[in-house]
Amino acid sequence: MAIYHMQAKVVSRGSGRSAVAASAYMSCSRMYNDYDGIQHDYTRKQGLIYQEVMLPPMAPLEWNDREQLWNAVEETEKTKDSRLAREFVVALPVELDKDSNISLLQDFIKKNFVNMGMCADFAIHDTDGHNPHAHILLTVRPLNENGTWQYKTEKEYLCIKDGEEKGFTASEFKTYTVNHPYCSNFKPPFPAARF
Repeated sequence: MAIYHMQAKVVSRGSGRSAVAASAYMSCSRMYNDYDGIQHDYTRKQGLIYQEVMLPPMAPLEWNDREQLWNAVEETEKTKDSRLAREFVVALPVELDKDSNISLLQDFIKKNFVNMGMCADFAIHDTDGHNPHAHILLTVRPLNENGTWQYKTEKEYLCIKDGEEKGFTASEFKTYTVNHPYCSNFKPPFPAARF
């Protein structure tokens, strides 16, 4: 019987982690981190069954090389406590064979992340044949249609004045209040974060 397990984490410089190191670990490979000059070598790690990088169509082709992808992410994030990636560890059903688990993961990742503009790097591990699990590493910033990084989160404001309802992103709201001073007389309701 399949046992459900999923763990979600954020890879953050603030907690001393690196997206390059996380990718090297899950892919059992050696990768150099341009940001801090550290070589991460996990080539002795056992249990790698499968690995793949999945990119949206607008992503640069060189990002199929995970080292280039995660170094591009590390370069984009400037602060010492930057959120670099989202990481999921998911148990896979023992009852499914390798190809079925790969197909299941590819479909899930494509539908839920890659189709939304995120780059995904995943690997399947199973050291003893009884614990198949996947490590999924996702970019925090999705890509725009032109291949540039979007903001991590964007706040949306809903303003209501004299029965008129208007939705704004944070930058649109700022511009709108300059051009429509009456709008600055009321506060928008709580902002909602979205991808």
